[in-house]
Amino acid sequence: MISTTAAPSTRRAPHSPAGHAHRVTHLVAGTFAELPEIEALLATLPMCATGRVFVEVDTADQVGMLSAPSRMVVSWLVRAERSGAPGSGRACAPGQALSRAVQAWSAEMLCAESEETADLTDTVAAARVWLAGPFTAVADCFDYLTESLNLPATAVDTPARFGLRR
Repeated sequence: MISTTAAPSTRRAPHSPAGHAHRVTHLVAGTFAELPEIEALLATLPMCATGRVFVEVDTADQVGMLSAPSRMVVSWLVRAERSGAPGSGRACAPGQALSRAVQAWSAEMLCAESEETADLTDTVAAARVWLAGPFTAVADCFDYLTESLNLPATAVDTPARFGLRR
């Protein structure tokens, strides 16, 4: 007869943040102007790194190949194909698509699944964020990450000239 229960030594944790508490989630976000820095940063990450990369570009002509670890998703945010504030009919301002994408992804991915797992894993503390781009976008994202999601300011790298670390 085949047993359907695993021996205690071979049981696996359920697929949840608790099962991956040792992993650091990476969020890398910037504009076309910072592409060389983004490429250099991605080259330093381990092959098993997980997370998301957002690159805001003006037009689709600026979209290209970006080498990233296989468990990281790269999203190109083309401003020419996006609108500004919902219902405004305006064009997407520099940094606006980047800010929206970072905040939306972070709200879903950089939080504990429930109050029970929040005590077992500190998903937010296991995140590293690198932000660059227009000041307003970077400042909005920094404030959202540190104030709304309680990410430690030390886990968020921003350009020193912005003076956002407190």
